[in-house]
Amino acid sequence: MCGFAGFSDYSDSLTDEKYLWIALARRMARRISHRGPDDSGAHVSAHCALGHARLAIIDPENGAQPMTVRRDGAEFTIAYNGEIYNAPELRSELEAQGYVFETNCDTEVVLNAYLCFGEDCAEKLNGIFAFAVDDVPRQRTFLCRDRFGVKPLFYTLQGDRLAFASEIKALFEFPGVNPVLDKNGICEIFGLGPARTPGCGVFEGISELKPGHTAVFDREGFRDRRYFDLQAAPHEDDYDTTVRQVRELLLDTVERQMISDVPLCTFLSGGLDSSVVTAIAAQVLESRGEKLSTYSFEFEGNEENFRPSSFQPDRDESWALKVSSALRTRHTTLLCEKEHLEDSLFEGVIAKDLPGMSDIDGSLLYFCRQVKKRHVVALCGECADEIFGGYPWFHRREMFDGAHFPWSNNLDTRSSLLKPEVLEAIGLENYVNSRLQETLDAVPVLGNETPEQLRMRQISYLNIKWFMSTLLDRKDRCSMWSGLEVRVPYADHRLAQYVFNTPWEFKCPGGRTKGLLRDAARGLLPEDVLERRKSPYPKTYDPAYEQDLKRRLGYVLRDSSQPIHKLLSEEAARSLLTESFDYGKPWFGQLMAGPQLLAYLLQINYWLLHYNIYVRL
Repeated sequence: MCGFAGFSDYSDSLTDEKYLWIALARRMARRISHRGPDDSGAHVSAHCALGHARLAIIDPENGAQPMTVRRDGAEFTIAYNGEIYNAPELRSELEAQGYVFETNCDTEVVLNAYLCFGEDCAEKLNGIFAFAVDDVPRQRTFLCRDRFGVKPLFYTLQGDRLAFASEIKALFEFPGVNPVLDKNGICEIFGLGPARTPGCGVFEGISELKPGHTAVFDREGFRDRRYFDLQAAPHEDDYDTTVRQVRELLLDTVERQMISDVPLCTFLSGGLDSSVVTAIAAQVLESRGEKLSTYSFEFEGNEENFRPSSFQPDRDESWALKVSSALRTRHTTLLCEKEHLEDSLFEGVIAKDLPGMSDIDGSLLYFCRQVKKRHVVALCGECADEIFGGYPWFHRREMFDGAHFPWSNNLDTRSSLLKPEVLEAIGLENYVNSRLQETLDAVPVLGNETPEQLRMRQISYLNIKWFMSTLLDRKDRCSMWSGLEVRVPYADHRLAQYVFNTPWEFKCPGGRTKGLLRDAARGLLPEDVLERRKSPYPKTYDPAYEQDLKRRLGYVLRDSSQPIHKLLSEEAARSLLTESFDYGKPWFGQLMAGPQLLAYLLQINYWLLHYNIYVRL
């Protein structure tokens, strides 16, 4: 796990001013040094410069980057961020074809896979990854990103030059790349945020290589290619066979993702998803004579202030302790105090380079920082709800019927926040509807499905392409801010592809939410844990926190020099200061209710200010 940045120019040579360009590559990588605090490096060839910040997990003594190999007199250099879970098998396959390895790290496996298979190397990789290869003999730069976008990779074209980086902040070190917010960017922030359109970097001129895509940049320009997407196929297994297949895939992917030469733990909420991952991981470590460490998260004051809702029916702490006791893990409950939550609100913006899930991001930043004190790698239960259909909008017709994103079905609330003249200029509703329709048009179908079957396939595809990407982005940015690597077994592409074609009546047998996953995990956990109702990532219910957000937003509204005044309807914003919020009615996802809307607006204002963003209407 690492961070990298670089740039390429095939119309001019970088050799004459090599030291200038290598300094720029180092400066870009230094902006994301939090992703890789263990080591750094830089590389410049005639047409490509790479900078790298390393978090050493596999073969810490070796594997420094950028890594160069020479084959048939030619040089190939890689800057890589990720983990390859099938590296041992792929290494053996490459060795059989004559490739020689000097390290045990997966970076060398990825680079040799590129040498062997060229642009098709991505299809050989099982893991989470983003990387750039300086292909000197072909005079091209090759970019690649994992199938579901667990690892980020942004880029921008500046005349004849391509600049790229793991995070947007590194791109702003490149000459000519400036933070500009145009009409589309405003629509992203106010109409879709904290989600983002796949491939969109929000800032004008900045894009993100889409999940499941590769790209080539050379004298002919920039060309990207999709190498992976979910495919529609008939599901021919009966229910019992499906249960066995899901169980086998889960056992395999969790064990694969436990590869590490540094301390490993799991996030354990006591919910189904994290408990299954923890049970398998504990079983694997126990067979080695080792004990698993687990962490759960809680907020100061929630014991007195928690308010159950259909989205969050109960608290996690007692469940996490129950699972830990059953699995004999070494468990720690981390407590986030109100002061830590307040302090991390704006830190989350810098970590993501964008407004995000406000205090939910902030608390995860804090928790990851605490976990990193003892561990470098963690496994989590993220993505199970998208894959197995666990969210409320899979089950409540009022949430998934109609032309809207199921997790964000009230555009009126969002629209009301903007000045009328801004709203008219940007065409918010058309923009959001177009992004929705583009995704629906891309849904793979069989052609013989009933309207109900088709709708459930659409909801699954929307969730994987949008909501899952949002949470993966949040997980990566909040964890890597402290140099903590968090892995996501449920995002294994084999599991996702298999379950995507599983009939809804298998995923939710007899109306039992995620019944397929529960049956696949039978015997791994206590029965009541297997049947626990879904409860999402925790958030604070402290009324003092809501009042503090209102106070802060009030200061911003009274200060006409604050940048959000260019966009925000002050009347709508002021009404929020007197509103009594219903915590059970989120405006985004399951957690983003009224207080999180206040926090989101504060984040937008801070973002505009901190990055000195020019708003172009």
